Amino acid sequence: MSDYIKLHALDNVGVLIAPREGIPAGHKIALRPIAKGEKVIKYGCPIGTAQSDIREGEWIHSHNLKTALSGEKNYVFAPEPIHQAAPFEGAFLGYARDDGRVGVRNEIWVLPLVGCVNHTAQRIACEGSKLGPGPVYAFTHPYGCSQLGEDHARTRDLLCALARHPNAGGVLILALGCENNTVDAFREHLGPVDEKRVKFLTCQDWEDEEAEALRLVAELQEELKRDQRTPQPVSKLVIGLKCGGSDGFSGITANPLLGAVSDGVCAAGGTALLTEVPEMFGAEELLMARCKDETVFQKTCDLVNGFKKYYQDNHMPVYENPSPGNKAGGITTLEEKSLGCTQKGGLGEVQDVLQYTQPVVHKGLNLVWGPGNDICAVTSLTASGAQMILFTTGRGTPLGGPAPTLKVATNAALAEKKHSWIDFNAGRLLQGTTMDEAAKELFQLVLDTASGRETAAERRGYREIAIFKSGVTL
Repeated sequence: MSDYIKLHALDNVGVLIAPREGIPAGHKIALRPIAKGEKVIKYGCPIGTAQSDIREGEWIHSHNLKTALSGEKNYVFAPEPIHQAAPFEGAFLGYARDDGRVGVRNEIWVLPLVGCVNHTAQRIACEGSKLGPGPVYAFTHPYGCSQLGEDHARTRDLLCALARHPNAGGVLILALGCENNTVDAFREHLGPVDEKRVKFLTCQDWEDEEAEALRLVAELQEELKRDQRTPQPVSKLVIGLKCGGSDGFSGITANPLLGAVSDGVCAAGGTALLTEVPEMFGAEELLMARCKDETVFQKTCDLVNGFKKYYQDNHMPVYENPSPGNKAGGITTLEEKSLGCTQKGGLGEVQDVLQYTQPVVHKGLNLVWGPGNDICAVTSLTASGAQMILFTTGRGTPLGGPAPTLKVATNAALAEKKHSWIDFNAGRLLQGTTMDEAAKELFQLVLDTASGRETAAERRGYREIAIFKSGVTL
């Protein structure tokens, strides 16, 4: 049996399953001689250019492989036939909301309008959870004041999106009273709400703001007592797709596995959200070829080139993305990382492109504006409507977002070592389990999680948000 995997007939590299002569597992070896300046091929696509002559069997990594990517590009719409996946069958128990969406949790969320009341929000969440039946979470952040323009709008829009999220059966909007993100302006932007489900409190208006907050939380808890889980079809699922701490197996096991689940959910009328725009660079044309029409294609071009321009405007290199952990795990260039990363979106048609905090409207696969940063991207997916996040990792992370965050390990060693972090072992795909078998198992875990099964991160109480910021702080 070979100790490496060749992923595509065109590849001139293989990926080691086990270490070989000092070369770690997950890293690349040359399958034939590769001349200096020649393209290195993985997944059937170029992942960079050889920087020196490479012998057959030689280790290929940062010392002899460099990215071949450049700046903004002009793209041409060249649609390709779309893979038609078989729809997944099943149902989950969720909370039907008045707007037609379905929650997979029934929680109370305390949302500070400004960072000054973060600890107040945390105290309220701690004491409010004791009132039951729903757990109370405070999603703290450092913003809401001393921001201008786009940054101020992002903070407001993100908090509004969370206030409308179907996993929140009740919401307490917590203000200080002197911040830029005022209650009046926030309420106007939020629009009409069910006053029984969304409460507002300005701390400076009360002698004992915590006592008043707990009175409001008690009212919200009474509303939650009326809510019951009911059977819901797969078409009501909205899953967010994310990877973090990727390694050389991410594009071989866990990410293709998420792609298979995404395809099955979307084929059943459900929705999948894919973000990490900088980690589409180098693989973006594969997504563009799957856009449903020229309008979505152009939105995808604008999404990708817009993010490149953001880097360039800040005088930062566009393609220096792979982290030290990525490189230690076997990923060398951004092309390689992107070709593995985008596999989470499966092979289905791209239905729409969503800007930051824009709610999903179209069923199927949607691309979402967001950076590669794990917690920023998870928060962005949640804001666009993801009820849960499927998060692959090869290095491991305990992170938990505002929506239930299922961790999928790319390799068995990680799943065994960090069982308190990991919910599913995709490393079994290297040990004889078929993709179809693993996809069915992971999909059942998705249904169970949607029906109330806690994720590893939830069991440890790991829940947080991060708001994207690009401008000055006053």
